[in-house]
Amino acid sequence: MAGEIPDLVALERTGTGKGAARQARRDGMVPGIVFGGDKDPLPIQIPFNVLFKRLKAGRFKSTLWNLKVEGHEDVRVICRDVQRDVVKDLPTHLDLMRLRRTTKIALFIPVEFINEDAAPGIKKGGVLTVVRPEVELMCTAGDIPEKITVDLTGLNINDVVTISSVELPEGTKPTIDRDFVIANISAPTGLSTSDDDEDGEVAADEVEVVGKEEE
Repeated sequence: MAGEIPDLVALERTGTGKGAARQARRDGMVPGIVFGGDKDPLPIQIPFNVLFKRLKAGRFKSTLWNLKVEGHEDVRVICRDVQRDVVKDLPTHLDLMRLRRTTKIALFIPVEFINEDAAPGIKKGGVLTVVRPEVELMCTAGDIPEKITVDLTGLNINDVVTISSVELPEGTKPTIDRDFVIANISAPTGLSTSDDDEDGEVAADEVEVVGKEEE
């Protein structure tokens, strides 16, 4: 089960239509609507600065939120659309959809790498290159995993970690239907050069023993 779902605090908005929305913006708010879940749509508004900060943090539309509106029960929502000013690119309206605990949703889940000290490739100076710090998984709203854990034990230089080699949280599956790369252990430049030099020395020794035919 994931950690605590972040709160998104909003106010109920009185009035609907363009006039009410314009008034909300003049008051420093961003108007929005909450729909779905077999309930009537609920007009809301969120302080502009609060929403703008959330948007800048990233993944706003792929994060599950706990919506808190005074006078209403808390509800889990996901953003379906953020409308923006065509000139200033600032948020002007947002649409939030209510979710049941059994609703299937696609969310980006962070990847955690463990046991680097047990990876021979890293001990030799190899570098862990993370291709996907997050992986999009299909999961239920009531059981969202906190992270995906990748165990690096036993991995050597040039080994690759793909999604099929990772044990995913129960009840989830990737949204991409192919075996994509999450990370790999690559050799540092210095190590590659050293290996090449060693190969060269061996070749020279072989020449002295067996002649040019083996070069």
